[in-house]
Amino acid sequence: MNFTDFDKSGFKNSNKKGRGMRIFIYLLIALAVVVGAVFVSYKSMLKPVNSSNKQIKLVTIPVGSSVDDIASIFKEKNLIKNTSIFKLYVKLHNNASLKSGNYHFSETQGVVTIVNHLQVGGKYQVAVKDVMIPEGTQIKEIAAIIAKEFNLDEATVLKQMNDKTFIQGLQKKFPQLLTNEMFKPGIRYPLEGYLYPSTYMYGDFTPSLEQIITPMLNETVKVLDQYKEEMSNLKLTPHQTLTMASLIEEEATGTTDRKLISSVFYNRLKIGMPLQTDPTVLYALGKHKERVLYKDLKVKSPYNTYYIKGLPVGPIASAGVDSIIAALEPAKSDYLYFLADKTGKVIFTKTLEQHNTEKEKHIK
Repeated sequence: MNFTDFDKSGFKNSNKKGRGMRIFIYLLIALAVVVGAVFVSYKSMLKPVNSSNKQIKLVTIPVGSSVDDIASIFKEKNLIKNTSIFKLYVKLHNNASLKSGNYHFSETQGVVTIVNHLQVGGKYQVAVKDVMIPEGTQIKEIAAIIAKEFNLDEATVLKQMNDKTFIQGLQKKFPQLLTNEMFKPGIRYPLEGYLYPSTYMYGDFTPSLEQIITPMLNETVKVLDQYKEEMSNLKLTPHQTLTMASLIEEEATGTTDRKLISSVFYNRLKIGMPLQTDPTVLYALGKHKERVLYKDLKVKSPYNTYYIKGLPVGPIASAGVDSIIAALEPAKSDYLYFLADKTGKVIFTKTLEQHNTEKEKHIK
């Protein structure tokens, strides 16, 4: 036996080699475990978000969308679990480019199916129906639009939109927006003012009423989320914000300074003066009239701002973003009155005497 068989500590050199080999094997095992875990995680992220939710969602991929854009669209609609994994899968399986267009997907379809459909395009693309809800539209009018576009019975649509059980189901999806303020005594239509006015696209399938109005509620949430700080500063709930915005929407014309109208309402609220806005009288009456008569002002309703002080019990129409902003960012003024002349120009005044003088000039 040679002395070189032993190290300085008196142990055989082969022990050192053995320890090194064992460490190397342990590292290989650890690496294999890590790789296996990553692979399992990767495979898991490719699976469907919810294998039991078969609700169809319309997904629109605009022309020129990047993979990043497409991943964000699917994540926002809760159709994929992870944007990075989606992008990695596309990179690893770049058999063809992802095609723009309109598609139907559900949470039961995983990344593999989604990417395959986007790469094929063609037979997986669907036609869409555009449904426009104009600013200032009331719930009865929205029900009529929905009934016409989807060949439904108008009375049935309106009845369901007013059904408490149906609305409570929506509350679970939109708890911050749809609070129990919607059920205040005297509220005529709980969803009045909550369905955001815009143009919506629906695929060539027969959607449920919930599927039809959910995008409208989503848009309302998106708009209000941008102004949380302003609502907090004014101590307004979403319900109160939409109520004030609806008054501004119904009083405004195309050339009107909505923020000045808003300032008039806030100035009146500050001194305890009734808002006295005619659109609330018409809403209380439940009909459209060319002119509000003196006797109309006396209608006893929680919507009639000649009869009650403060905001009406709820919104009277669906307000657009300009009116919502005006409700949350009123101009600074000391105006208490306004009226529109025959051209639509709005004239603001500080006193009742000035208001009546302008009224004599412009309204006969």
